[in-house]
Amino acid sequence: MATLVAPENSSPVDDAQVIKKACLGLGTDEKAIISLLGHRNSSQIRLIRQAYQEVYQEDLIKQLKSEISGDFEKAMCLWVLDPVERDAILAHDALKKAIPDYQVLLEVVCTKTPEDLLGVKRVYHKLYKHALEEDVASHSTGKLRKFLVGVVSTYKYHGEDIDEVAAFADANTLHGEIQDGASVHDEIIRIISTRSKKQLLATFNHFKDIHGTSLSKALRGPAENEFFSTVRVAIRSIKYPQKYFAKILRNAIKGIGTDEAVLSRVIVTRAEIDLKEIKELYLERNNISLDQAVTEDTSGDYRAFLLTLLGTEGH
Repeated sequence: MATLVAPENSSPVDDAQVIKKACLGLGTDEKAIISLLGHRNSSQIRLIRQAYQEVYQEDLIKQLKSEISGDFEKAMCLWVLDPVERDAILAHDALKKAIPDYQVLLEVVCTKTPEDLLGVKRVYHKLYKHALEEDVASHSTGKLRKFLVGVVSTYKYHGEDIDEVAAFADANTLHGEIQDGASVHDEIIRIISTRSKKQLLATFNHFKDIHGTSLSKALRGPAENEFFSTVRVAIRSIKYPQKYFAKILRNAIKGIGTDEAVLSRVIVTRAEIDLKEIKELYLERNNISLDQAVTEDTSGDYRAFLLTLLGTEGH
């Protein structure tokens, strides 16, 4: 469930006026911006951006970038993007890093329905004049490239039907390839990149029943390498995304220093989807609420905005 609480009836023009007023004068009224945009869903924000452009002949995101800064600016501007555009930009930025961040790419790809992923790929093509598959192939090599291109390019079946016989056979095939040190892992690539989510969930269950451990743990053995660790991210994102996101949030917060990029990305991208369940899992696994962890590890307007998206601030 979402943590975002948005009013049912809001006026895009009125909202645009509130934001413009907050940006006028010597100082910016960050609280007003947080209070408004932190309580609007993606459909409402899309209309606010249109109204802002029509009324003031200004791009809302450019306006925000000129008024706020730091982690607050990055998180807010990520939030104001249309979700499909946001995912396309996240995928592009992940691939363009000096060391590509395949984890972010797989978060985008493996948590989407086939139709949603198609929408992301269309926007990616419009923004960057390249196919997402093309850029994935350009920024990976070997069997890792084969796996990533397969995951990105396949339009999977999204129904409820499951072939239990195939799931049982796939579970054994996966186990055999993990154990075979000489394998090129073509079957792992084929199964994970082409089977539907429901079919894969059945396969994961059979794997644990037959071999006494989860597929994800089996891939963590002594032979673990970049290929296996990347496949594990895909499996965890497909199997139980809320548990996966709760874990990476914890990794972003614990220790010396906070990874604000990860913290912002997860809270912003999941606020309208399943952040409430992620919060519940975070508390269950860490004995501290995500709200409290964010409060302790962030500050200022950035903290206020994240807490608003977490549903902690007043509406």
